Amino acid sequence: MAMELAQAIAAAQNGDKQAFYSVYQQFIGRVYAVCWRLLANKQKAEDASQEVFIKVWQQLPGFRGDSSFATWLHSIATRTAIDLWRQEKYLRLTDSNDELALAEPSVACSSDDAPLEQAIQRLPAQARAVFVLFALEGYQHQEIAALLGIAEGTSKAQYFRARQLLQEWLADE
Repeated sequence: MAMELAQAIAAAQNGDKQAFYSVYQQFIGRVYAVCWRLLANKQKAEDASQEVFIKVWQQLPGFRGDSSFATWLHSIATRTAIDLWRQEKYLRLTDSNDELALAEPSVACSSDDAPLEQAIQRLPAQARAVFVLFALEGYQHQEIAALLGIAEGTSKAQYFRARQLLQEWLADE
């Protein structure tokens, strides 16, 4: 399986669109999950996922394999979703006719994870972003602060807030 993936990546690096589609099929679920958790909106997550794979196609010839392909792709997905998240945050602050869609209540996840996933989507935007990046994606508060353009202390406070809210909501279930 790993050899097939390595061959598909190498072929895609040389412009083979069918090989790239194979890579896309293998990773779209993971990319979408990251985008959905950060953006809390099905349409925006789909748009972000599409943007991720456009960037991957454009940057793939320069991929040298210093890290695993999955790690490289995940980094692009996270940064793309964060860029869109920042853009949303800016639009919310400047647009008085805020008509942002609510989070999608049904996401493809196991029934055991459904209450947690739904609770995460209910979190306020900044608390959700910090929680996802810290608890689910493994970033440190210093990195999160740099990615989101906030203070490290704000990252820690938002994570604490998210944990409190999640504990309250999940205890009520």
